[in-house]
Amino acid sequence: MLHGTRISAYLRMVLLPFAICVSCPLAHAQEVPPYRDPKLPVEQRVADLLSRMTLEEKLAQMEGAWENRQFLNQQQLFFVDQKGAFLPENAAIVLKNGLGEISRPSEQRGPRAMAEFTNTVQKWVKENTRLGIPIVFHDECLHGHVAPGGTSYPMAIALSSTWDPALVGEVFTATAAEVRARGAQHCLAPVLDLARDPRWGRTEETYGEDPYLVSRIGVAAIQGFQGAGPFIDNAHVMATAKHFAVHGQPEGGTNVAPGNYSERVIREYFLKPFQAAVKDGRVQTVMASYNEIDGIPSHSNKHLLEDILRGEWGFQGVVVSDYFGITELRTIHHIIGSNEAAGKLALESGVEMELPFPAAYPSLLEQVKQGKVSEALIDHAVARILRAKFLTGLFENPYVDPDYAEKITNSPAHQQLALRAAHEAIILLKNQDNLLPLVKSKYKRIAVIGPNAADVHLGGYSDKPGRGVSVLQGIKDKVGSGATVFYSEGCKITETFPVWEEDKVVLGDPALNAKRIEEAVKVAQKADVVILALGGNEQTSREAWAVDHQGDRDSLDLLGNQDDLVKAILATAKPTIVFLQHGRPNSINFIAEHVPAILEGWYLGQEGGTAVADVLFGDYNPGGKLPITVPRSVGQLPDYYYQKPSAKREYLGTTPQPLFPFGWGLSYSTFKYANVRALPQSIGPQGQTKVSVNVTNTSAVRGEEVVQLYVRQEISSVTRPVKELRGFRRIALNPGETKTVELTLGFDELSFLNREMQRVVEPGVFSIMVGGNSVDLMETKLNVIDK
Repeated sequence: MLHGTRISAYLRMVLLPFAICVSCPLAHAQEVPPYRDPKLPVEQRVADLLSRMTLEEKLAQMEGAWENRQFLNQQQLFFVDQKGAFLPENAAIVLKNGLGEISRPSEQRGPRAMAEFTNTVQKWVKENTRLGIPIVFHDECLHGHVAPGGTSYPMAIALSSTWDPALVGEVFTATAAEVRARGAQHCLAPVLDLARDPRWGRTEETYGEDPYLVSRIGVAAIQGFQGAGPFIDNAHVMATAKHFAVHGQPEGGTNVAPGNYSERVIREYFLKPFQAAVKDGRVQTVMASYNEIDGIPSHSNKHLLEDILRGEWGFQGVVVSDYFGITELRTIHHIIGSNEAAGKLALESGVEMELPFPAAYPSLLEQVKQGKVSEALIDHAVARILRAKFLTGLFENPYVDPDYAEKITNSPAHQQLALRAAHEAIILLKNQDNLLPLVKSKYKRIAVIGPNAADVHLGGYSDKPGRGVSVLQGIKDKVGSGATVFYSEGCKITETFPVWEEDKVVLGDPALNAKRIEEAVKVAQKADVVILALGGNEQTSREAWAVDHQGDRDSLDLLGNQDDLVKAILATAKPTIVFLQHGRPNSINFIAEHVPAILEGWYLGQEGGTAVADVLFGDYNPGGKLPITVPRSVGQLPDYYYQKPSAKREYLGTTPQPLFPFGWGLSYSTFKYANVRALPQSIGPQGQTKVSVNVTNTSAVRGEEVVQLYVRQEISSVTRPVKELRGFRRIALNPGETKTVELTLGFDELSFLNREMQRVVEPGVFSIMVGGNSVDLMETKLNVIDK
């Protein structure tokens, strides 16, 4: 007998060959049901299990649980006590029908405690629910496992600054290993939003402004999380492509504001990283975004979630809601009058799982019984959720080893990887008169000054990794007894300690900062060189998840009287270097003009201070490049480099040119580009060409360079950007060494949506531009002819 009143036509077709055998003696004698047999195809196991489930059990798979007392006040809904211990008597009520996912099991739990907790829950579910369907645990993993003790790597925007997909893959392979070892199987990362408005507080969570760069870094992250696939072994996890879609350029730069752009703009730019995630990365889950597009919030956007994601791209995984995203159809967007109606609309639009806990989807039970919601929709959603659980091997191996969890978490190998990533992320923005690297023998008294000098800044979506090196400590460790290091705070960006989760933010007090600057000047006067650690902090650029939890800004100027501090230090005539830590590009006009050496670091993770010191003193040669444009002011926004030909006319009295362009980054080495060529020089619309360039290290220092390839079609049926990134490679060169770098251009790189919204390569002349940033480029031509 099949439980439930209806099975979709698709599932009937899948089930039919196996249902015929139910009456045969062998089937009756079989003790293990087919869904428990790992030798059977996943589709067969899904069909068998779904056929055995009651409607209540199906709906339980579509729900999450978050044991967070900040949001839940009904004690009977908790299956853990206030100390996090499992309560089997409550679980017998809350989890009697099973559960889809549990959110954030790492909260307040170290590696062993989390592993033991997930084991306890899995054991109870296996032994005390009718079908023993294991639970998926998910955690945040933006730049490492957001968990006590977890290795904290550089922030996402910093990882993208490496322009090194292989390294990013290693980072998230290591992250996945830590997460899975502690008993979770699902990471809510990577963020594939295009950061096209730096006022937005979540800029730091992204891989920058360019769809090609975001796609390549994003796919590397997904493959790091998930492994080679299609099955996800016990050292990997399911990744989540988020936030789908058009989340990174909200109106006014404020979080969750509308993303009202044309279909052409959306498809050509915002959707490209997600399409790559599905087609190239085979991502297992996609998270709908909070915002609306043309009046349709994403959690109710069937065209987006079904027609495009599944119909056009062939996505086979699970669409999950962002936290509270379904009920926000009622509370924020006001397109629906009840949670029940919101649940129905979200399901019919393509959202399979409600996170973080049940609010709208419990109502689906009565709606199915009343005929308001089709059980076929439930079956399709649950089948996808079950498929994910089979792919992760949870039915065969739901448990983890707490000893191994402790061993691998923040292991020495992962610490070294975090240091390597921090090294590669650092960008040298300016180095007037080769002030850097500092010669130790020349500078015996070093002043480290600034609000970001003494504390470890990890950025948002971070926990306490259990270790961390500040800029100040990194410099002290580097020079040892060979120099005296002085310190002064200089000013405060926020009077409140920069705790990302705290709602209250008190900006730096000008009167108090004036006194702090006076003290800093006294310290600087004693030194041979000054290193200023400036930027923002975890409270000035962050996810603005509520009206009383702000993180967006209407200015990109530095906060906390930092420019006043810089002016006062420069007045001492001491050689000065600025190192920036922040979550968004700031309009550092005065610094860019007057400070001789500037380093960009964003947030560099737990080993950041060591990496900074290595770069300052020449033990590592910086090679990072900007993944986002640095504007002079908010008046230049939007400032992403791939503008249309009619954009960016001159402003009265100023310039439309940014402070630092996309792809910018200097080195202690110098590089010469020569002999750019495309072979063949003429191709058909479906053809390919190889673009090659010779790059020579013309200095006496080994260095790394990111070779960047841009294209522009000279004449096209619809307007096209002045240039678009279509290839890159990070290379290392010894002094005097020359390497030939070859990059391929084909249909994917040369095509665009024509007037009929068809993706084509139009015959014509293409400018092929190669260089070390988006401005200083060598050029050749490519002819596409209609063959």
